[in-house]
Parts: sequence; C-alpha cells; structure tokens
Amino acid sequence: MAFWNRRRSIEQITAFEGGSRLKPTMSWPHLIALGVGAIVGTGIYTLIGVGAAKAGPAVMLAFLIAGLVCVFAALAYAELATMIPASGSAYTYSYAALGEMLAWVIGWSLILEYSLVVSAVAVGWAGYFTGFLDSMGWGLPAALTSGPFGTETPGIVNLPAVGIVGVVAGMLMLGTRESATVNAVLVVIKVLALGAFVAIAAPHFDAANLQPFMPYGFGKSIDAQGVEVGVMAAAAIIFFAFYGFDAVSTAAEETKNPKRDLTIGIVGSMVVCILIYLVVAAAAVGSMPFYQFAASPEPLAFIARTLGSETAATVIAGAAIVALPTVLLAFMYGQSRIFFVMARDGMLPRGLAKVSEKRGSPVLMTGVTAILMAVIAGLFSLGELAALANAGTLAAFVAVGAALIVLRVQQPNRPRMFSAPLWPLVGAGAILGCLYLFISLPVSTQVNFFIWNGAGLVLYLLFARRNTRLAKGEEPAA
Repeated sequence: MAFWNRRRSIEQITAFEGGSRLKPTMSWPHLIALGVGAIVGTGIYTLIGVGAAKAGPAVMLAFLIAGLVCVFAALAYAELATMIPASGSAYTYSYAALGEMLAWVIGWSLILEYSLVVSAVAVGWAGYFTGFLDSMGWGLPAALTSGPFGTETPGIVNLPAVGIVGVVAGMLMLGTRESATVNAVLVVIKVLALGAFVAIAAPHFDAANLQPFMPYGFGKSIDAQGVEVGVMAAAAIIFFAFYGFDAVSTAAEETKNPKRDLTIGIVGSMVVCILIYLVVAAAAVGSMPFYQFAASPEPLAFIARTLGSETAATVIAGAAIVALPTVLLAFMYGQSRIFFVMARDGMLPRGLAKVSEKRGSPVLMTGVTAILMAVIAGLFSLGELAALANAGTLAAFVAVGAALIVLRVQQPNRPRMFSAPLWPLVGAGAILGCLYLFISLPVSTQVNFFIWNGAGLVLYLLFARRNTRLAKGEEPAA
C-alpha cells in the first residue's frame, strides 16, 4: 500500500499502548461544561464587534449561518467520536478513513486551529483585563498590552495574554478532572454574565437600530477602504465562536462512558450555545447602532457602559476576565491531546507522548503547547489570529464530513452508538458549508493556510512518513 494511503484500523486505534493510555476521569456534565466553556467565549464577548463591523445588524444572521454549518459537523463528530473513542479528534478519524497523508494534513491543520484559538482568546481576554484595570485606575503601559504585529498601535508584547496562557497551563497540569471541575464553575459565571447583559440591553431594544439590516450585502465584497465585508465575510470570522465542541471529541479517551456521554456533550453543548448566541446578538445590535460598539475590544461591556450601567459593565468585564479562560482551558486541553496522539502514532517525536503517572495526563506536552501559544498571543492581534484559526478548523470539519461518508460506505455494519440522521445530508452539509465559509475568508488567510500546510507536507515527507507505527511495521495497515 502506498505510504500516503496507509490507514489505521479502528481496532488498533482504540487498543492503547501500555503507559500511554490517558486516564478516564470525566462524565457527561464535565463534557457539556467543556463544550460550553469552549464555545461561549471570545466569539460573543469580543468577536461580536468584529462581526458587526462586517455585517451590521445582520451579524445575527451570520451567527445563525455559522451555527447551522457547525450543527452538521457536530452530528458527524458525535457519530465518529462514539465509534472511535480515542483522543485526536478529526486527525484520528481521518487516519481510519482517509489515509495517513490526509490525516497528517488534518492534524497539522488542527495544530494551527488550536494554537491560534488559544492565542486569539488570550488576546481577547487581555482586552477585557486591560479595560478592567483602566477603569480601576491601574492601567498598564500601552507597550505591554499590545503585540508588535497586526495592530494599529503596535507595542512590545501583550503581557496579560502571555500571563493567562501560563495560568491555564498550570491548571491543566494539575490533572484533567480537577481542571474540568474548575471549568464547570467558571462556565456558570460566564453564562450568568451574559444573562445580565441581555437583561440590561433588552429594555433598550429599538427596531430602528436594525435598519438597514444588511448594509454591506450577503456575499463577501470589498468596501471603499479595501476591507472585506458582508454577511458571509462576518460568518467566516464568527465561525470561530462556534467550533469549541470539537474539543469535546478530544476527551474521548478520558471519558468514563464515551459511547453515551460524548453524544450528550457534543450535541448538547452545540444546541445550548446557538440559543445563547442568538439572544445576546439580538440584544446587542438592537440596543444601539452597531457602528458605535464595532470597534471596541470589549463590546458587551461597552454597550452596558454606554446605556448608563457602569456597574453592570464592570461586572460583565469582570466575568469575562474570570470566565474566558474556560475557552483557553478547553482548547489548550484539546491541543495537547492532539499533539500527544500524533506523537504516540509516530507523526511527531515519540518522546513527547508521555503520560504523568501521578496526574494521568500529558504534562510534558501541555508545557510545550503552552510555550508555543504564549509566544503567538504575545505578538499578534485578535482578528488576524481568529481568521487563520478558522481556516484550520474548516479543513478539519471537511475531513470529518468526508470520514463520516467514507466509513458509512466502507463499514456500514460496524456498530454505531450514535447514528447521524440523514447521514449523506449531514456529511455533504459539513463539507459544502465549510468550503463556502473557507472561500469567504480573507484571501490573505487562505494563502497563509496553504503556506502552513505546504510546510507541513514537507515535514511529513522528511520525517513523519518514515516514523509512524505503520511505517515501522509495529502494526498492520487496515
């Protein structure tokens, strides 16, 4: 069999090596909290401003479109995660269904996605933290609150963003169950803060603020300033706000009852978050003209402050400071597991696939992941990071839709604890919807994505293809 088409059997994927098996400690409440913690975060607390600048009041429609595309992907993830209860997410599913080289491409894309998501959320958190300090009269020097790249006011390093990455990495190193419990508490705080925002903004709802509803049109276009605008341009960025549910699938190996709990965690967290997003977005754009808050790094707190509720603005900013790290935790958790599984498979140096005997988690890989993300967060801006992270995610979701179809055709009789309804439509919807969103991304983002994967393919050809378990004959190809 050609190296690029080598596939691992599902039986081999779920037969873990001694000493590299992650410890199962989580149940479905932890998974829903992990999913909601990952999904409800920067997208609604900060990117609603970026989306409104591109779509106007139709940012609500952008949220809905991005959410519907993610529903298709979530159903595909739920079927595959319960059928292949191993860490690695789309990378693992691709290895079983699409072949080794495509699995590498998807794993490399997931590295891009998770690294940039954590970095982008850290930058978003830093915006709220900096605003909170300023309101208390303890502002940091501007040079220490902004990176040197991708911003109108470049600084030296975004120190708060680097700091929060370090704090969350420390939490994860303590152990999976402990960090999941802290995550659940912070998720409750975050959702309550969004409820408080809706309670403040809703009484100020004015239908006139929704006119014109779609000032920049539906499809992606270029405005007079050379900026890409339109509902789909906004949806392609806002997509960043929804895809945290795939972090739940990376927890498959650490779930006590994966065949039941993964479905509840993935689908449940997705449904809850779509409802939350639509309500908050409607309250935001209905309470004041979108252009007033579009440029703010803390749009929800800005809206509350402008509406005359300084105390509520402080509370919302404070809740974001406390609760946005749940997104960091979920994605840093997912990234370290994907790195870990790729190392365990031989795609990356195997010495990185070590599990702490005391913690039952990959402490070494968590530390390596944190250093990478802290460097990115300290140097780049939010919008630039979010767009490129979306490209990696869209590639992964296309692969998951394709893996669903391939395994349904090739292995129709394999037991499935959860079967995606209308699977041809679900698979095709995930593939086509994600391709349309990818086309709607900025051209520079698309170019950078292909450069990233071109470099990844060189690394695969030089190192990974010779060192995988299949290449060394340690297990038979499927």
